[in-house]
Amino acid sequence: MKNLLAGLAALLVLGGVSSARALEDVPFVTTPTPVVEGILDLAGVGAGDFLIDLGAGDGRIVIAAARDRGARGFGVEIDARLVDRANEAARAAGVADRAEFRVQDIFETVLAQASVVTLYLLPDVNLALRPRLLGMLRPGTRIVSHDYNLGDWEPDRQVHLQAPGKSVGLRKESDLFLWVVPAEVAGRWQAADGTLLDVSQRFQKVTVRIRSAGKTRLAEGRLRGELLDIPAGGIGEPGWQVRVDGERLIGKRVEADGREQAWLARRAGR
Repeated sequence: MKNLLAGLAALLVLGGVSSARALEDVPFVTTPTPVVEGILDLAGVGAGDFLIDLGAGDGRIVIAAARDRGARGFGVEIDARLVDRANEAARAAGVADRAEFRVQDIFETVLAQASVVTLYLLPDVNLALRPRLLGMLRPGTRIVSHDYNLGDWEPDRQVHLQAPGKSVGLRKESDLFLWVVPAEVAGRWQAADGTLLDVSQRFQKVTVRIRSAGKTRLAEGRLRGELLDIPAGGIGEPGWQVRVDGERLIGKRVEADGREQAWLARRAGR
């Protein structure tokens, strides 16, 4: 199954289309420069980032990130000729020390180092990759996919771009999707003030049963990486703005009238 999925991923790669069986019979399709810039802008790529491009084509995403944003990273691609071309382009751009390319199966690529991951793969391949993205990437890592989403994991942001140089499809436009990998927060949390939070989680969306001062209510919250925001309710119903720090929630309790106080809770169960 893994080899089959890798073969499917080879049909469409970021920066170009390739075939593991007969690349010479399939046209190489580049990603237009405005789309490359849009990807880097949407991910907020900067000098402190490490970008991994899964299906790197001619390498232009990683090269642009290194050359224009000061980032580091690598791209993986199954076709050796594209990898050679990408590494030569990195040398020509003077960024070979910060941008490299490898012949590698995307399903064998270790992702833990990434702060940004970019994709331009078939929808089924995106879905097959999703468990690895969620399982291997640190909370707060940004994922940007070109034209295809990650199924029922809703994006945190979506951008529609004009792409006049796009050479596939009748529509000279592109959609970019951004996800921020959420921390794992599901379970029970106990605060020193007696508050109990029972949290259920679906990706970055959470539902919280709050038990405090003899009252129980439900609230909807949202994660952005390690940051969890549970909005205040009505009169006397506080909210929380906290960071998930392993087995602790650290941050502040926010009263409905805007008053704030430091707040800490510890995990009491999963």
